[in-house]
Amino acid sequence: MILIEEILLTEEIANENFSCDLSVCKGACCSEGDFGAPLEKEEVLTIEQLMPVLEPYLSDESKAAIKDQGISPYYNEMKSQGTPLLKDESCAFLYKDKEISMCLFEKLFAEKKIDFLKPISCHLYPIRIDKNPQTGFISMHYDRWDICKPAILKGNKNKTPLYQFAKSALVRKYGQEFFDRFEQIATRSNG
Repeated sequence: MILIEEILLTEEIANENFSCDLSVCKGACCSEGDFGAPLEKEEVLTIEQLMPVLEPYLSDESKAAIKDQGISPYYNEMKSQGTPLLKDESCAFLYKDKEISMCLFEKLFAEKKIDFLKPISCHLYPIRIDKNPQTGFISMHYDRWDICKPAILKGNKNKTPLYQFAKSALVRKYGQEFFDRFEQIATRSNG
């Protein structure tokens, strides 16, 4: 385990290779799952404010799911609010670009229509954050999921460490100094 600024990270984040391969997985992490993407409280407010911009891009099924479940239903199993899901278990904020599932937030961000990239849990994935509600203690781990096997193969082929793949998300969440300290530790342990 690696401890930085009172955040505990599993060594897999430093030692394992990973790089998304959308051409193979087709964005399965957005279209499969038992729970919606975990949302932070600030993100729920942001999404509420963005709904007038998002709504024209949402399918009728997505609009119905959001109306029925709300923008951020609470999932007991993950003890967190998350994005609503459609009946086929895909995220209600999913955008289909031909056969690839994409994040609607990310699409509109790239088009400069919104200034919210996407939920941090999606940006960090496959890194997951766990927070103990009693102590406030934060830990991060590598969430292994069969649908990400193509990302492991591509990461191994390109020798892309998971922490490097997730660099922009880690910097977004915890800052450049946090990432630099983690990278120093990861480089020493892998060197």
